[in-house]
Amino acid sequence: MADYRNYGARSVPAAGSRADATIDQGLRSYMLKVYNLMAAGLAITGVAAYGLFSMAVVTNAGGDIAGLTPLGEAVFVSPLKWVLMFAPLALVFFLSYRVDKMSVGAAQATFWAYAFLVGLSLSTIFLVFTQQSIVQVFFITAASFGALSLFGYTTKRDLSGMGSFLFMGLIGIILASIVNIFLASSALAFAVSIIGVLVFAGLTAYDTQQIKEMYYEGDGSVVMGRKAIMGALRLYLDFINMFMFLLQLFGNRN
Repeated sequence: MADYRNYGARSVPAAGSRADATIDQGLRSYMLKVYNLMAAGLAITGVAAYGLFSMAVVTNAGGDIAGLTPLGEAVFVSPLKWVLMFAPLALVFFLSYRVDKMSVGAAQATFWAYAFLVGLSLSTIFLVFTQQSIVQVFFITAASFGALSLFGYTTKRDLSGMGSFLFMGLIGIILASIVNIFLASSALAFAVSIIGVLVFAGLTAYDTQQIKEMYYEGDGSVVMGRKAIMGALRLYLDFINMFMFLLQLFGNRN
């Protein structure tokens, strides 16, 4: 995979206010593209999740879930559910390792496909949590993400030292989650959710600063496009994971 994390080291600001203004304008356009791609990915995920849920369940007159349609049986009960769970993981690895060899259009289409698959895999949250609590937690996540990303973008403090610490926290979350599949401990699940929120809150600020530093005025449109897509992917993953951990903590179950 192309080392998009270190492109910022190549950036050498030109002297003079005009050059600085050009860099600022280019940086703003670049970051706006990153956020727009991320927001579009989240929209695709939300539509895919709710769309599959709507087609997979049968509701009664009161709007409560009464059963599953044949499609619901296939995607939520049959072995196909494992395909939905692991297909996004395979695609994100493919995008991460092949992006430097892909055109911008192909990389963007792969990102859209990944967001769509994530939406299909997340459709089960509508079976577990009330729709009202899902919406509430989404807006809590959006407000928190916005504040943390703004901090990462504007702060003068170097957040690179947080990277190794946050990575170790992420590994710990993954291992604890795997262990809890067998233990089914509510206490451990609660602890993992709290730590997960903290880790991805830190990653939101850290990744935003790293994405900002990836900007290089001399990049061509292809390299810049690839950087924007990978930056959007990083922030998308931060948002989705923070949302899921917050939903585990604050979501009302059906």
